[in-house]
Amino acid sequence: MIEKLERLEEKFKSLTEQLCDPAVIADMDKYKQLSKERSDLDAVVALGVQYRDAVKNIEDADAMLEMEEDSSMREFLKEERHQHKEELKVIEKKILMELLPKDPYADRDIMVEIRQGAGGGEAAIFAGQLMRAYMKFAERKGFKTEILDIHETELNGIKEVIFSIKGRGVYPALKFESGVHRVQRVPDTEASGRVHTSTITVAVLPEAEDVDIEINQADLRIDTYRSSSAGGQHVNKTDSAIRITHIPSGVVVACQDERSQRQNREKAMRILRSRLLEQAIRKQEAEIASSRKSQVGSGDRSEKIRTYNFPQSRVTDHRISANFHNIEAIMEGGLDDIVEALQNAEKEEMLQAAGE
Repeated sequence: MIEKLERLEEKFKSLTEQLCDPAVIADMDKYKQLSKERSDLDAVVALGVQYRDAVKNIEDADAMLEMEEDSSMREFLKEERHQHKEELKVIEKKILMELLPKDPYADRDIMVEIRQGAGGGEAAIFAGQLMRAYMKFAERKGFKTEILDIHETELNGIKEVIFSIKGRGVYPALKFESGVHRVQRVPDTEASGRVHTSTITVAVLPEAEDVDIEINQADLRIDTYRSSSAGGQHVNKTDSAIRITHIPSGVVVACQDERSQRQNREKAMRILRSRLLEQAIRKQEAEIASSRKSQVGSGDRSEKIRTYNFPQSRVTDHRISANFHNIEAIMEGGLDDIVEALQNAEKEEMLQAAGE
């Protein structure tokens, strides 16, 4: 472990020196690349210092035990040594987690698709509230959001929306949100006070880059039409809305939120690339999946992952059998505890798989 840490510290030192090189500073792409590599090592280098301190404390306790003859003092030193060894185990586990393989899409921005499911107007209202929760979470983290396409209902709900979130660490934070979200509560329109159950679906897509997906223009069918919305907003009198069909995969993308065909086409192509990348990722994961299905999962859209129980102010994530309370704060973007629990569960699975 110490040898591994020393190698990483040497790399960290080398990267630090390179970042001070005027030639590297002048090359923005190179500078960004090296800065990211160095940033990725920050945590493990800090843990390395803690690891060596813990090892030194154990060695000091051993040396003192060899010289100490007083029985009560020996018991004290043994207890102290035990505490240092337990501390070392915790640090070792943290280091191993930092050394786990990184998600290849960890640095990507994302697109989030939310669709109304079962439950009619109540599902549409919840879809809008969950979109707001994600945007509030993004705002608190310093991420940037942009609505790419939205279809609203007459009752201030959302039938379907797709929006982007940009920022360092956004994909690892929200990649586990894909799946079916179930809400249980008494709708405002329910006079008898009966609890209704509704569902919405969420898909989180890493935003594709041009090098990820090569699209042959001959494989695209592009249709234009007049945009419309439930409340009459953003309605154009020209055929500015765009629908793109990727013929080989059957993926269809429509975008109408902008006022020009060019802007809608650009957004639609961004969405199309990300959906095709998602398809490729799912296919690859299916091909290399082990017989033991991941507990956290990669976010199958048909998998029920979470229940929001408003009467009991409780959110339950079914994949990790964890309950989170204060649902009002969660719906205001307080997703941190849920995100951390899911990330830790994934790391625990990866550690177990590595051990096996």
